[in-house]
Parts: sequence; C-alpha cells; structure tokens
Amino acid sequence: MTGQKNDYGKRSHYQSDNPGNGGGKRRNPEDERESNAIGPEDTVYRYLCPNRKIGSIIGRGGDIVKQLRSETQAKIRINETVPGCEERVVIIYSSSEETNGFGESDDLVAPALDALFKVHDRIIAEEPVADDQFDIQPVTIRMLVPADQIGCVIGKGGQVVQNIRNETRAQIRILSNEHLPRCALTSDELLQISGDAIVVRKALFQLACRLHDNPSRSQHLLLSSSSNLYKTYGGYTGAVGSNSGLMGSAQEFSIRLVCPTENIGSVIGKGGVIIKQIRQESGALIKVDSSASEGDDCLITVSAKEVFQEPSPTIDAVTRLQPRCSERTEKDSGDVVLTTRLLVPSSRVGCLIGKGGAIITEMRSLTRASIRVLSKEDLPKVASEDEEMVQITGDTNVASSALVQVTTRLRANVFETSGHASSSGRYDSEFDGYGSYGGQIGGSSYGAYGVYTGRMKP
Repeated sequence: MTGQKNDYGKRSHYQSDNPGNGGGKRRNPEDERESNAIGPEDTVYRYLCPNRKIGSIIGRGGDIVKQLRSETQAKIRINETVPGCEERVVIIYSSSEETNGFGESDDLVAPALDALFKVHDRIIAEEPVADDQFDIQPVTIRMLVPADQIGCVIGKGGQVVQNIRNETRAQIRILSNEHLPRCALTSDELLQISGDAIVVRKALFQLACRLHDNPSRSQHLLLSSSSNLYKTYGGYTGAVGSNSGLMGSAQEFSIRLVCPTENIGSVIGKGGVIIKQIRQESGALIKVDSSASEGDDCLITVSAKEVFQEPSPTIDAVTRLQPRCSERTEKDSGDVVLTTRLLVPSSRVGCLIGKGGAIITEMRSLTRASIRVLSKEDLPKVASEDEEMVQITGDTNVASSALVQVTTRLRANVFETSGHASSSGRYDSEFDGYGSYGGQIGGSSYGAYGVYTGRMKP
C-alpha cells in the first residue's frame, strides 16, 4: 500500500512517494524544540470528548491516559473544563513519522493517529447499548479543525468531503459558527461525523489521513491558544490550565474606543436600550463620553474588574460594540468593511508590535485584517498625549477576529505588568511570550486547498 493514491490525490495510507526522504517518512525540521511543543510538521488532532465520558480516557489517577501515551508514544493533553461547556478538548499530537502499526494490516501510521483511534474507541465504548439487539445505535463524534486546515477535508466545491460521504455512508458536516462549543477558538471549524460505529470509524480514518497530510500553518500555537483563549457568549476568556501558576487577583482592564459621533445613536439605542443590554450581557461598565467629543469623534470607555483566569467582560463588550461604533464602508460586491479605532497607552503599544514588528505581522497574517498603529499626527483630538491609535480594517468577521487578537494581547500585558499574571510576575513558559499569546485567531484563507464556496449547514 506504500505510496498508493486515492481519488482525492492524497495517500490513503500515509506512506510518502518520495524515496529520497529517509525511508519515506516526513521529518520535523525542529529537532531541538521542547519535547512537549507542537512542531509545524507534526500530526495534530483535537477530539471533543463529552464531559460525562472523560473518565474513560483519564482513568483512576490518570492511569488510562498514561497507558495510552505509553502504548502509542503520542502526546495526549486533556484541556481543562470550560464552564458551561459539555465537552473537553483532547489534544493528540506527535511527529508525523509513520512508526505505529494500525489494525490488522501492515500499514504504519503516525503515533497521533494511532492514539486518536484508541481514544475514540474508548469513548465510543461508553455509548449506551440499544434495547433491541437488531437496532444499530447511531454514533456522533466531533473534532475541532483550524480554519486554514479545514479546506483539505472539504476540497474544491466540497468534492473531497462528498467523496468520503459516498464511500463511507457517513454523515459529515462542517457546522456553522453558532454551533462552536465554548472550548473552541474563534478560528476553529467544527467537524461532525455521524452514523453507525463502523461507518464513523471509516470516515474518521479518511479524514484523519487528510489532516495528517495537510498540517495547519499555525498549529504550533495551539497549546498556548487552547489554554488561554476560549470562546464564550461571543466573548473570550483568559482561562489557563491548572498547572500554569496563574493567580486569581483582580485587575482593572479597560479599552477606549474612538466612535464617530454619528454612530452614537446605534451604540445607545432608543432610551438606552442597546447599551443597557450590552452592559447586562457582558458585565462590563460602558461609558459614552460625548461631552469630550471634538470634531467628528467621541470616546467610549469599556472597563471591568477582571481575573486573568476568568472570561473578560471588557473584551466581550468591545466585540459586541464593534459593529456599532466602527466606521462602515461598502465594497462594490456589497460586503461591509469595518474600521475600528482604539486608543492605547504608549507604554503598552509595544506588546502589539513586538520585536521588529513580529507580533503585529503575525496578527495581520492570522486574521487577514489591516492592523496599523497610526502616527502621532493622525491621532484624533479626543486622544491624550500619552496615547497612540490602533486602527483595524477588514470585512466584518476579519475585523472581529483582529479586534480579539489586539484586545487579548493588551489584556495580557495589563496582567503581566501588574504582576497578576503569574506568581513570578511573568507568563508561564508555556505561553512562549507575546508571539504565542492568544494563538491562532481568524484566518479565513483556505490556502492551497482550493476555494471553499459555502459552509454546509447542519
């Protein structure tokens, strides 16, 4: 089966067609990276396990997950429970080298794929048995896939996923954003497979093959991302794993938005109904300071007392306000472009730029938004002398992702400089500095996978 191609133009069993690459196995270029990090060429899966079944893969005192790690030589990380979420993310990853036997065949697979199916089988074994022995109990599993990787299972015009459906008879869906669980990142897509157990297993294998062959360009950020940034009620939280050493001290966090005066009615609403609703739903204080307005701009200050491990009311409120307080223009295609402006203290703007502009470049790449720190001469009159203006421009979804990137990094900087981010006054090494904080957000491009012309609705 070595090098055999299937109808999708990819290997059906992982063996490389290149005889000159060390036995046909793809090797990671970062041999000296930390053993627990995810490399750019690694095989990575994020399986969603219902909370009620998590014990079947953890075991008493962690004995089962330790055994799975030992048997497969894959790394298996079970993320913390996210309040209000019925699933937990199980991150399974390893080198992409094909070293593990799989099933009864002679095929070799990456340790991560071997571990994926061992985890899958244990979770499925916990499914209730049908009352009638002749009834087939349906199975549904879900996985999180980065937006820049999902195209490899969809294919141009949805041809790849349709072929897998036809071959396996499984129901395979990429669910719309409103179905994303709270443990997902904002850039994630939700992949769902349904059918009887055998059908689901066949489909999972084919999909896992494609994910193996097409690693995400930003998967090296997943460990810091999954620990630090969960989706919740349209807002985001800085929740981290229990071993990160973060403290629970409260800290004031605020964002100052520059809003065109003509948009104030949309922000406040008739009788204040809109702003009251956003205050109530987010839990943040929102102050519209029209008295300080000069020219065409006024200020909106959003603030809250926050704990680093808890959801951010400020970021939640800011994301709700964004479409109302941003300048709106319309393309010839009819798509709406938002321009959002924030005033940032000069002492904090460095956490958005990074050394040599590395961080702002990364945010632009991940979100596809225009993110600029404007020069002093372009500051609005409502700005203070010690502030700089950050401007975000892009389509609605792009601008939203970029705003979360920017505000999340500002929040991290507030906690770090105040000494509340960790017991040592700095981030745990898992964060890998600002370059990794917040991880992958946004990113609507499907890269070399072809054009994705529409999301499949459930």
